[in-house]
Amino acid sequence: MTMGRNVVMGCGGCGSAFVGAVGAVVLWATSERTQVHLGGAFESNGMDLSVLWKELPLVALAGAALPTLVWALAARVLNRRAARRAAEDERAS
Repeated sequence: MTMGRNVVMGCGGCGSAFVGAVGAVVLWATSERTQVHLGGAFESNGMDLSVLWKELPLVALAGAALPTLVWALAARVLNRRAARRAAEDERAS
């Protein structure tokens, strides 16, 4: 694997983690359940701000971890295919 490809794979993994975390937090924040906990009910009845330190970190972590795992699996599959092709080309020549 060349240095340029390593940089692209690393930046792609970080980018997918960032987009996943932001997307998960936005989706969580706009859900009906979260709106009720954050004061979306009538006159802020039932407001529960504990979701900000109980759920929000887990949502952000899961949102970052899932795309990173998918990216890592895809990178592994692609690297194996590239290595297999290189070995086949080496044997053929």
